[in-house]
Amino acid sequence: MDAGCGWNLQVPPHTGTTVVAVAYNGGVVLGADSRVSTGTYVSNRASDKLTPLSDFVWLLRSGSAADTQAVADYVRWFTHQHALELVGEPSVKTVATLVKSMNYQYKQLIGAMIVAGWDKENGGQVYGCPIGGTLVPENWTTDGSGSTYIWGYLDSSFREGMNRQEAEGMVKEAVALAMSRDGSSGGVIRLCTVSADGVERQMIQGPDIPTFWDELGSAAEVGMVVG
Repeated sequence: MDAGCGWNLQVPPHTGTTVVAVAYNGGVVLGADSRVSTGTYVSNRASDKLTPLSDFVWLLRSGSAADTQAVADYVRWFTHQHALELVGEPSVKTVATLVKSMNYQYKQLIGAMIVAGWDKENGGQVYGCPIGGTLVPENWTTDGSGSTYIWGYLDSSFREGMNRQEAEGMVKEAVALAMSRDGSSGGVIRLCTVSADGVERQMIQGPDIPTFWDELGSAAEVGMVVG
């Protein structure tokens, strides 16, 4: 069906995003852009794609917003019930396994997700959970349409034993690089740092978002000489 605007309504619209998580010496840093797109239409420019599953475990959502929100709601409920049984916080791996199980059992869901958090047994941990229900422990991972532009940057930038400031800077720059190339990623950058001290969130917007030389235009256009 054509609604008269050149769109084929029988074809699912393309969606896109950029989500990144990095483990450092003491915790994890999660980051995401805030643009929600439906094809070429930006339906939300200030979305929050970072969702808490427990006090120390967070979910990065990409794919269908409705599907990943549903998974997050169910897993948060199951995690809460499990915490009552344990009389304590479930491990990051346990929560990630719940996400994986739902993604595997309900393959009609379109959700490429990342679970990251901290627990006292294993410290900061990152798990990739792509569409289909795989669960892969990683030092860092990324997903979404913008991820294809930053795999090389993340691979060359990560190193063992990074501190919190280095990890936050790496995630911020990675998301900014994806936003500069991927039309489906944009808006503001949201960061979440999880460690033994708890959770700290940041929102980076406007002039605080890193820009790169090819975004500045020619020297004549910006009135400056880059030497």
